[in-house]
Parts: sequence; structure tokens; C-alpha cells
Amino acid sequence: MRTRFAAPVVACLVLGSGGAGAQEVTLKGITSFAEKTFYSRGFEKFIDKVNADGKGKIQINYIGGPKAMPPFEVGNALKNGVVDISNATGAFYTNVFPEADAWKLTQRPMAELRKNGGFDYMAKLYAEKMNAVFLARHIDDNPFHLYLTKPITKPDLTGLKLRITPVYREFFQALGATVVQTPPGEVYTALERGVVDGYGWPITGIFDLGWHERTKFRVDPGFYSAEVSILINKASLEKLSPEQRKVIMDAAAWLEGQAAETAKENATDTEKQKAAGIQVIEFKGADGQAFRAKAYETGWAGIIAKSPEHGPKLREFFSK
Repeated sequence: MRTRFAAPVVACLVLGSGGAGAQEVTLKGITSFAEKTFYSRGFEKFIDKVNADGKGKIQINYIGGPKAMPPFEVGNALKNGVVDISNATGAFYTNVFPEADAWKLTQRPMAELRKNGGFDYMAKLYAEKMNAVFLARHIDDNPFHLYLTKPITKPDLTGLKLRITPVYREFFQALGATVVQTPPGEVYTALERGVVDGYGWPITGIFDLGWHERTKFRVDPGFYSAEVSILINKASLEKLSPEQRKVIMDAAAWLEGQAAETAKENATDTEKQKAAGIQVIEFKGADGQAFRAKAYETGWAGIIAKSPEHGPKLREFFSK
């Protein structure tokens, strides 16, 4: 599908011999989430750091979020070099790289995955399938939940129509729901008009989007862990001088090192939901254990069905 960014990015990549005397490079950056909301703020901090530390060497031109490009088109745009750098979740580019949805199933922190071989395995797949380099995961330890406009009494979603991304498709369908995939920007209207009875989303972020106004219930326990990461087009990175590349890599490491701050935001938004009158439906004991077990069972089954070669290996790296 052609977008208004169909023309290739023209970056100022005039480099001197060995990178010496390289002119300032400008990369085009985009986010899959609305600007200044929770899942874009890490990317915006990254851009600010690159632009400050890279003055005279490298800059990122931030062209915005879904108003500039639909979220599900960002993966292809990055792969094809229409944009140089992106902030996205794997669930938004499974059309390009199906295995990326496995990030949601990680039960080990990124620091451990960088040591146990899991990160290197995924990095190879990013290069092969997406022409991309994975720079940093800045959202982790951020559980997903089911949010509803009507109550349920057990882990049975039969008769409910739920908004999804690929993150929840197999799980919600296994519990009997009818699912509808839409970009985040369409969820409020769908709730308002009764087109859907609820949605999947992490514990953070519903206030940024106004969804709390149409949400009456949150189902506990949470499941999976949200992943939002920064990627760069492989060719765009390779064209940079060593000095320019260092600015990017240092900023990425700095940002990923702050991922633990997510837990503080989780607690804050949990309290805000309570204050907003969102009631908790908690599955306890055997029901709660079965609910979470079904989430991971269906999640991995979906990954392995799409990628029988790589899915089982990723499960070994990512699961505890």
C-alpha cells in the first residue's frame, strides 16, 4: 500500500574517508503510537538525547505518529527505507516479521536475553526478515490486561466482541471471543458506539488515549509483557560513520537501562484506574492460574504455527 511517504528518504549521508570530517546526518524517525503518550515518550527521550549528543554529527527528524503513518505500515516503511528509525511493538509488524510477536512472551529481562543468546538469535532474524537492527527495548515488565464494558464471572469470553492486535488474537479466541483488529486511534469510538465490548491493553496508557472514560472493568491477573522497541534500518545504520553510530548506540543503551522505571508507571496507573471507578474482576486460585496458563499456551502455539523453525528455539530462550 502506498502512503504519503512513498518517496525514499533522502538523508544527508556524505561521509569523508573513514568517517573523518563527516557531515551532519539527519535520519527520519517515526512512532507507532500517538506522540507524547506513554509508549512514545521513551522514543522521544531517545531522540532528545541523540540530538543533544549528536549535534553537528547526527540528528533525528521526528515526523510523528499515527497521523503521519498508520501503525501497521511502519514495519514495511522501515524495512524499505522509507523511514530510517522507528518506535514500534512487534505486534504491529507481524506482516513483515511474524516472530516479532514472541517478544510479548519473554519471561526474562533484556539483560539476560543479551547474555543467553536470545537477543542474538532475534537480531539475526531482524536483519534477514526486516532489514533492521534492534536498538533497545524500552518497555518491559508491563503486563497486559483485558478491559471490559460489561462484567464476566469466569474466564469465558463467549459472546463478547473484543478489539485486538495480534498480541491477543489466539488467546481471546481460545476463550470464545469474537475479535476485531483496529489501530489504537479507533478504539474510543468503537467503545462509544458499542461496536466492541472491550479490548486488550497493558496496565499503562489508557488515560493517554481517553479509554478510561468508556471502561468499566479490568480483568486480573495480567498476562504477557508489553514490548515497545526502537529499530533502525540496517542500511541507514551501515552508512553512518563510527562516530555517528556511537551516538545512536550509546543513546539506545542509555534508554534500555531505564526500562525498570516502567514498574513505577504500572503502580501509578493502577491507582488512577481505581480512582476513575474501573472495577477489578479478579480470577483467583485455579481460575487465575488457568487464565494465565492459557495465555502462554495459545501465545506460543501461535508463534510456533507461524514459524515452526524459529518458534521452538525462541521459546527456549524466552521462557523460564
